[in-house]
Amino acid sequence: MPVDTTLLRRFVAVAEELDIARAAKNLNVSRTTLMKSVASLEAELGVPLFEPAADNPFLTEAGIALLAESKGLLAHMPPAGGPSQGSGNSSGSGGGKAKASKGRGRAPAVKGQSAPGKRRQSR
Repeated sequence: MPVDTTLLRRFVAVAEELDIARAAKNLNVSRTTLMKSVASLEAELGVPLFEPAADNPFLTEAGIALLAESKGLLAHMPPAGGPSQGSGNSSGSGGGKAKASKGRGRAPAVKGQSAPGKRRQSR
């Protein structure tokens, strides 16, 4: 059964750091998202990967085995968000559709100044 590589990358980050907050910061995700990813991976595999602890997680035997296997598997894969993850666009521009400005509002340089030709209303 194939496992989502994002879940594996997040598991490896937590397993190497053994600190959820630091791993979440390094991955630029929230702690809640990271914990849900680990719980999802545990549910998919059917075994607990971390011992429940008060502050920091500890790996179980299954977690230690998965960490070694995951490192080897992820070493042969391109990095997350790399060029292999395309959106079907064969031009290779590597970006989404650009959005043009609608011209609404005022430029930040002139915000707070009265509009030309208008007088401020007195109270």
